[in-house]
Order: sequence, then C-alpha cells, then structure tokens
Amino acid sequence: MVAFIKQEALEKAREIQVKADEEFAIEKAKLVKQEQQAIDAQFEKKRKGAEVAQKIAQSNLTNKSRLKLLQRREEQLQELFSISRSSILTFGEDEGRYSQFLEGVVVQGLLQLMEPRVTLLAREQDADIVQMAGEAAAESYTRISGREVSFDLETTLSKDCAGGVKLLSNSRRISIDNTLDERLRLLEDSMLPEIRKDLFGSNENRKFYT
Repeated sequence: MVAFIKQEALEKAREIQVKADEEFAIEKAKLVKQEQQAIDAQFEKKRKGAEVAQKIAQSNLTNKSRLKLLQRREEQLQELFSISRSSILTFGEDEGRYSQFLEGVVVQGLLQLMEPRVTLLAREQDADIVQMAGEAAAESYTRISGREVSFDLETTLSKDCAGGVKLLSNSRRISIDNTLDERLRLLEDSMLPEIRKDLFGSNENRKFYT
C-alpha cells in the first residue's frame, strides 16, 4: 500500500515536472520571440535612420555641388559684365561716337518728357560735348515733334560715372537716366537670360531664365 502511494506520488511529481517544463519552454519561446521582435524593430529603426542620414548627406552634397556650380557661373557672369563696364569707360574717348550717342539719348529723353524746358546733367569733363549734343538734339526734337525746347546744363554727375546724361523735367520731379552706367545695367538685365543660355546651355528645370 505504501509502495502504491509512493508510486502515485512519483508519477504525479513527474506530471507536474513535465507540465512545468512545457510551460517554461512555452514562456521561454515567448520571451525569446518578443526579444527577437524587439531586436528586429530596433535594427529596422537604425536601418531607416541610416538611410535617412545617407539621403540627407547625399542631398547636402548635391546642394553644395549646385551652389558651387551656381557660384562659378555667377563669377563668370560678373567677369563678363566687368569687361563690359571696363569697355564703356573708354567709350567717351571716341569723340565722334560719343557725341552721336549723347545726341541720340538726349533726343530720346526729350521725346519722353515732351516739355518746353529741361535740365541736362553731365560730368564736368563732358560739359562742352554735351552742350553741342544737346543743341543738335533740340533741333532734331523740333523736327520730329514740331515743338520747341530749351535746356539748362549742370555738370553734377559724378566723375566715377562712365558718361552719358540724365534729363530732368522743368519741375525736376521726373528724371530720365541715360547714363552709360544705367544703359549697361539695363542691357545686362535684359540680356541675362540669353547670356546664361549661350554660356551654360538650356536648363530643362527652368521654364524661364532669370
């Protein structure tokens, strides 16, 4: 009887042990799976973070390259404009061409103002040639418009100015800048898209060139 009870106890203990081992194995597998999932999630997070960091680095590198390219292009444009500015400084030395230019821009300014009296602003060293050009322009203006015009001459333009004239209305409220400097600036602005296209080719990413 004692042996039977002992045997029953041993079998019961084995059942309990087997069940405990199974539960332990199940719990262990569950913990291992959870840990593996956590490791996988952490790895995926790091992988995505590395991809984002790589894309940011590539984007920064691309942007830096583009900025360097734009900077080099801008330097080329400024060098070209600098050559143009240097050339207009000597334009006034050709008296024939300069006188013709002055007469033309004065006539243009007079036709814009359409006033009986105006003021011409010139450089001090251009006083004589502007006076003659102004007189010739006044005659041309009269032939074109049928109106008479007179002008005063003031030599107040800066010596740093490349040449040309400014015209003031009789009230001095309207000013027309026909200096060589302003003419070149306007030409640079209007020709810039074409210059860029000629120098650097068409940019398919831009619909307009500015």
